[in-house]
Amino acid sequence: MNPQLRPKCLITLINRESSTIYSGMFPGLISGLYQLDKASIDLRLLADRAGVSLVVGEIETLDLSQNRLFLQRRPSIEFSRLSLDVGSETFVDDSISQVIKNKSLSSPIRPFEKCLKWINCFDNSYIEEKHDPFTVIGSGLAALEMVFALRRRWPSRLLRLQAYEEKLNLSFRQQLSLAKIQITHPSSPILGPVLLCTGSQAPKWLKKSGLDANDFGRVKTNSNFLVRGRCDVFAVGDCGLLGKSKPPPSGVWAVRAAVPLAKNIERSLSKQSLLSWKPQKYALHLVGTHREQSSPIAWMLWGPFIFGPCRLFWEWKKKLDRGFMDKFINFEEMNESKDKQLPCRGCAAKMPFQPLQKALREAELSVLSDYPEDAALVRTSQDEGLWLQSVDGFPALVSDPWLNARLTTLHACSDIWARGAYVSSAQPVITIPSVGGFLQKEILTQCLLGIKSALKPQGAELIGGHTYESRSALDQNINLGIQISLSINGFLHSDCAPWSKGGLKPGDSILLSRGIGSGVIFAAAMQGTSSVSYVDSALLTLSESQHELIEKLQRKVIETSNPNLIHACTDVTGFGLIGHLSEMINATNLTRLKAKLPLIKVDIFGEAIPTFRGVKSLLEKGFESTLSPSNKSFLNLLNSKNKSSGYINLIGHNEYQDNHEIELIKRLLVDPQTCGPLMIACDPDDAEGLIKDSSWHQIGLVDLVQ
Repeated sequence: MNPQLRPKCLITLINRESSTIYSGMFPGLISGLYQLDKASIDLRLLADRAGVSLVVGEIETLDLSQNRLFLQRRPSIEFSRLSLDVGSETFVDDSISQVIKNKSLSSPIRPFEKCLKWINCFDNSYIEEKHDPFTVIGSGLAALEMVFALRRRWPSRLLRLQAYEEKLNLSFRQQLSLAKIQITHPSSPILGPVLLCTGSQAPKWLKKSGLDANDFGRVKTNSNFLVRGRCDVFAVGDCGLLGKSKPPPSGVWAVRAAVPLAKNIERSLSKQSLLSWKPQKYALHLVGTHREQSSPIAWMLWGPFIFGPCRLFWEWKKKLDRGFMDKFINFEEMNESKDKQLPCRGCAAKMPFQPLQKALREAELSVLSDYPEDAALVRTSQDEGLWLQSVDGFPALVSDPWLNARLTTLHACSDIWARGAYVSSAQPVITIPSVGGFLQKEILTQCLLGIKSALKPQGAELIGGHTYESRSALDQNINLGIQISLSINGFLHSDCAPWSKGGLKPGDSILLSRGIGSGVIFAAAMQGTSSVSYVDSALLTLSESQHELIEKLQRKVIETSNPNLIHACTDVTGFGLIGHLSEMINATNLTRLKAKLPLIKVDIFGEAIPTFRGVKSLLEKGFESTLSPSNKSFLNLLNSKNKSSGYINLIGHNEYQDNHEIELIKRLLVDPQTCGPLMIACDPDDAEGLIKDSSWHQIGLVDLVQ
């Protein structure tokens, strides 16, 4: 919570998801007392405010000889210090497995995210009638809390707790009886759905990696949290076993260990002797219970002593849980400039159109603005085909260097795709922050692997490049100091013509390959107000390559023997949908003027424009990218009364549509896009086929200016 005290080095948080559910509120989440966003910690926001890089990935193994973490579906990451707090998995022995007759209807309580989705599947009343009683297995506090939470969630469903009755306190048994929850012996066979709360074990990859661990995989450490036999690996929480104290796997001790762990990591970095920590013997536990829709109550446990249940203890638990979560919601102390909108990154860092256009004219390069093309034709050969080249790039959009490099590369490739060409090779210019050689090597490696991950599926190669060391002051987050630009080379067969922006024809349908709104999502995220699910959803789409769309279109060109299938194309990036559409209109009309043909206009169906999740609600709240204000100059083309040039006619759902809705659509039109969609124009019949065959969305029509 004090980022000014953060060690001056690269700190990376690796987690399976971009948010994490707080275990203390998970039963309340299941029972319906809390919403998911109130019981989850937004790790993107937390990492951003703390100046920490975030990598979302599933760890598969750890190589102690090379100091590398191996993750699923992405490159490994090297470390100089490693702190393990990877929680636990549900422990299931053979005796438990034998009583479960239908394994497909069982789920462990951890990880919480998967368990929540699994429980949601049983909310349907038809499923309730179809299956046998829902059973929770376990004699511990987690099983007790979960079965009570399920009773509040499902007031009339048959619920069973499969546990050793003698291990349950009399007060617990009484409340179970009042809640109409049957207690069955652990050896009883189970036919219906089963939730496993049967104890915990550390993730299996820890022990397989060669770390000294006990039978439950918990890594043995000294009293200073250092793993035995290592001077660079720490372990705490459910996955660690602290010295001779050996506290049980519980979130209470994990939280208490945070401060002494932080101090020892800092002392390790400065080569100071580490401090020992002795945890308290007992910890306070507040266990909630819910009977149907009655007021929640709770027990208080302190070591062997049990008090309650009563409502006062529940109110105390609620206050403690919410107070803990408030620390991860209210970042006022960590974010001194919260009222100041930070400049947006990605393609939203693009130079505004107006000064760019003026500079081109003053440099006698106005042809580049009058007839803009996404990629330049550099060589034509009747035998070899056409060679095209483009260049693009931006400051780091995300703090994960591999993902950022992949996004930057895909963004740059879209200029080649917009000409209907295939990417053949690339050369990047990568600027790395001025940090130590080890860090520079690791950052550059991640960047290069991210670039390759975008090129390889296209059959393209990384053929060279250049690196610089930044001379600017370091960002608080080192990885946000990365800047990548790429020169992309493209190829088009000799029997294909390159697509251009200026080929719109009257009657054409305007199609968009995917949604827009990334600018407003990341702008809101920088201010800490965008839902982590909105960012995750957008990043998932943006990290998908669109080269297969081009391959499908070119195959259709060959199948139909129609080289003019696509009349015009561009990619939607920094100038927003309306800015890039205006380039298509202007380039088309300049050509039509020379040919003495009537000018064209474009009708845009505002309600038909696809958007990312959450975009409309963020626009409603007033969020916008820092490039959006300059893009608003393109709105002069909307419903223009100037008949001497083409314009854009914005059509709402109906002519009486609320002006507020129209304003929201206008703000969407000027939103800058990173890895934005492709926009094409073609005959209506061809458009109909494309819409059926793939993900294309029709958003407009081309018409003549009357």
